[in-house]
Amino acid sequence: MSNLTTADYISHHLTFLSSGDSFWSVHLDTLFFSFVSGAIFLLIFSKVAKKATSGVPGKLQCFVEIVIEWVDGLVKDNFHGSRNVIAPLALTIFCWVFIMNAIDLIPVDFLPEFANLLGIHHLRAVPTADISATLGMSICVFCLILFYTVKSKGFSGLVKEYTLHPFNHWAFIPVNFILETVTLLAKPISLAFRLFGNMYAGELIFILIAVMYMADNFALQALGIPLHLAWAIFHILIVTLQAFIFMMLTIVYLSIAYNKADH
Repeated sequence: MSNLTTADYISHHLTFLSSGDSFWSVHLDTLFFSFVSGAIFLLIFSKVAKKATSGVPGKLQCFVEIVIEWVDGLVKDNFHGSRNVIAPLALTIFCWVFIMNAIDLIPVDFLPEFANLLGIHHLRAVPTADISATLGMSICVFCLILFYTVKSKGFSGLVKEYTLHPFNHWAFIPVNFILETVTLLAKPISLAFRLFGNMYAGELIFILIAVMYMADNFALQALGIPLHLAWAIFHILIVTLQAFIFMMLTIVYLSIAYNKADH
């Protein structure tokens, strides 16, 4: 990549490894690293579960137990129904999104250069910097919102919720339906674009800092090192915060769907 211009370098790092054309293209790198992130999560938690002890736990077991208790406490405080599904779902979302986000902390050239040795010329390793991935997850949350609305109030309750609220009169049914539909659709869209926007911006900043190493000016190259370190440290907060926000909003949206008063 040393022969690339600045524009080519940035474009190269923002190009997906895809199969197919236009709308029907599949981002293979997003799918691969999503599965890898999920496998890492399952491997760590299954390993701890198999070796769990009631005696003095190891550091990894302590960490996993702290995370589980923390997530379970959040679900208990915000979702007033059975937590048998919601708590594991929230835990999975937080850990999975965190691991996918954390891939952004790997130096920007490391994985693409390794892939290049294998004959793969384009690679984007951060799944959450792909709007397709974040929309996919948010659509799943959207389906769960509808499911828990029907589960708590029945199909007739679902219809009433989106036709007789906020104005409880038959004459306002079209207005109510439009308002409630917009509100409903805004939830998965905001979930997807919030996570995507933050991770895409973080990825782009890492790439722009890496461009500084290509400069002919030694002072500019030297400045890239502290900037890279400072942004990486700050990005750890973003990685964690975005995973927390996605998990927390999912819990809140499902809680609203499950407990919303029947109008």
